[in-house]
Amino acid sequence: MRRWRASLHPHTCWWAARGLSLCVLTFGVVLPLGCHRSLYSYYFLRSVYLDWMSDEALRNSYDHGQQALRYWQHAATARVPVVPPLKRPPATGPELLVTVVTARRAEGGQSSHYLLQVMRQLERLLGTCGDLPCAEVLVCDVESGPLKNEDAALLEKSFRVVRRFPEEQQRIHERVNIFEKEKRDYVYCLRKGWELLRPRNVVVLEDDALPREDFFAVVRDLLSRRFALDALYVKLYHPERLQCYWNPEPYRILEWVGLGVVGATALLLVLSLCGPLAPSFSTPLFLFLVLYVMAVAELGGRHYLLEVRRLSPQLYSVSPATECCTPAMLFPGNASVRVTALLDGVLCQMGNAKDMVLYRLARSTPGERAYSVEPNLIHHIGAFSSVRANSVHPKLL
Repeated sequence: MRRWRASLHPHTCWWAARGLSLCVLTFGVVLPLGCHRSLYSYYFLRSVYLDWMSDEALRNSYDHGQQALRYWQHAATARVPVVPPLKRPPATGPELLVTVVTARRAEGGQSSHYLLQVMRQLERLLGTCGDLPCAEVLVCDVESGPLKNEDAALLEKSFRVVRRFPEEQQRIHERVNIFEKEKRDYVYCLRKGWELLRPRNVVVLEDDALPREDFFAVVRDLLSRRFALDALYVKLYHPERLQCYWNPEPYRILEWVGLGVVGATALLLVLSLCGPLAPSFSTPLFLFLVLYVMAVAELGGRHYLLEVRRLSPQLYSVSPATECCTPAMLFPGNASVRVTALLDGVLCQMGNAKDMVLYRLARSTPGERAYSVEPNLIHHIGAFSSVRANSVHPKLL
């Protein structure tokens, strides 16, 4: 026993000291210096940068909103209407319908013109599709207040716009809570899109969900995959702050461990090229490197690793749906019809909003499946909500 300890002790202490030095250098120097301004990293200096970054984001959103406003004001005066009214559904519906649900924003958000930004981006992306259109677009205005949704009115010469009010004004007498109204608005827009166009697939965007450059390419790829045949819905967005590995979703833990194993293997291969200084393989060393890679990935920010998947639509990952948030949703096939029927039977309220209801319905309804796509296909640009109380000075986190 003494002979074994004598032979092991110098080697073990040498590599233990190296491992400790590596951890101190990585987690105490490199990551803090490299990630202190990364919003979704554990090293983000919130007290130093959050207010400044939030103000910068609000300024940029205001500037982009004003640019979009000028663009659509010019279009409203220069264009003749290009969207004829539909009296009955066409015999052959479009391959994809993008429905944008909108309501008038509070004063803070009104000047950023989120809807106009989203529609400008959609128009630009549609222009890159060639002779075959990527999608039909429907703007669904659910504003029920005394003031008109002026942004939606600006778009009437370029896109088909439907309004829930006053169309349903005579049929709605009871007062409902804001969460139930939000659900009913969503159901109305889903149902109206189906009635008007009979689309093969539907994407529903909230009016602050700005599509990314590869939006239509990735949606087409998703619809070509086998999982879409039995999907009730596919989430196209999940808040970046909730995308970390340390999370209740089991698949992320498996992904995290898998990344650690692959990363540790790669590090051992690199170390094997160091000649006489190369360590001999051992289980403790391998486990140490696995944990090291996992810690770097989590503390540095999983969100930034996901960005590598944007290299190709085929690299986007599909996993079981998460619970939170519905700014961008894909309903393959006739799933939008099934969703409206399911939502009609549920009352939404505080703690039971439509995103939670959809998640529970997908899990509890036999034969239904729900999925999420990573990374996100949209930027969530809305700092001011149209249905909930807003902070005077909204923050990015």
